[in-house]
Amino acid sequence: MKVVRHGRVLGILLGLAAATAIGLWTDVYAQTDATDASAGAVVLTNATSSAVDPSSDLAADDSVIQNSEMMPRATHSLILDIAEARDRAVAVGERGHILVSESRRDWRQVENVPTRSTLTAVAAYADQVWAVGHDGVILHSADGGLTWVRQRIAPFDPADVDNLRNGAPLLDVLFVDELHGFAVGAYSQLLATVDGGQTWELRNVLGKSDAEINAEQAEDNSVVNSDTGTLDQDALALDEESDPHFNAIARTGDGSYFIVAERGSAFRSSDDGVSWQRIQLPYQGSMFGVLAFEAKHVLCFGLRGNVYESYDLGDQWYKIETGTSLSLMGGNTFDDGGVVLVGANGIVLKRASASDDFHSSVHPDGNVLAGVTALSAAEFVIAGETGMSIYSN
Repeated sequence: MKVVRHGRVLGILLGLAAATAIGLWTDVYAQTDATDASAGAVVLTNATSSAVDPSSDLAADDSVIQNSEMMPRATHSLILDIAEARDRAVAVGERGHILVSESRRDWRQVENVPTRSTLTAVAAYADQVWAVGHDGVILHSADGGLTWVRQRIAPFDPADVDNLRNGAPLLDVLFVDELHGFAVGAYSQLLATVDGGQTWELRNVLGKSDAEINAEQAEDNSVVNSDTGTLDQDALALDEESDPHFNAIARTGDGSYFIVAERGSAFRSSDDGVSWQRIQLPYQGSMFGVLAFEAKHVLCFGLRGNVYESYDLGDQWYKIETGTSLSLMGGNTFDDGGVVLVGANGIVLKRASASDDFHSSVHPDGNVLAGVTALSAAEFVIAGETGMSIYSN
């Protein structure tokens, strides 16, 4: 029995009936509050890289490379992330749907998007926009999201079944200028580009070879008692993952990078992503998002309403009281350290400034919310299970 894990996308989709319809991985997180863990750190230096081949031998009718279908209710379908390009907002979601809006209120679906794979995240720098998703897909737009090309695909290869990253999804993307960017995903994937995504390299954040990672995961997955077909207590323990899924990445004001992952794992880099240090958050559950501020200030959010904030890139953490046990899936910042977070059952958390407490409200739809951007300190564009909406608070 292979015990598979999921990352940000299935965290967003826990409880959604749409999950089976769009063919997402059938993995399960242990949403269990764990006791505080010591924040011991392991320094991973001399991170290596290997080229990632963007080509594919897929059949012409494979959904990974087929154009996304134009759907009459695409603006009301599952949308997972939003980004602000120069002249418009861009949102991405299931079936390769990409939506754009100049007003941030009236959304339209983009034609000829070159994939039907679910898109999980989007990032923009001026008119340059990148979207990532399932099947290792990376798309690029040079005109603010109006037209798109594929930069990379890495769908499941039946000839490479022992490779854990085979067909694994990408879950977040970040660009700091028109050339330099990162994409992160399942099984500790960190892809880097220095040419705007024309080429991508797989960075070795863990300091281990693929063979070592696969061997460790095989040992982790050998948890079923062959006589009884049950899991023993050791197998059920919430241990540190050898290759945690990378759920989100952010860049702080001082140029450092921070990745949040499953089971409380996090990774930080102060040398442009060349080397990484693994640390552990006080909460051992998974974090789905990270927001970055000035200097080394980060705020992480995830399972069971957990939010932790650090002003020194994770040396010391402060637990933020949220008043909810609902999982938080998306977030964004606005002026004066203001933060808005969204998640399960329509939960919306907002603090007006860095010195304020979070206050909660509920979106009238009551559905799972996955992404948010601020129009002002009191009005937000929200993406989620039923598409795009405006929410005032």
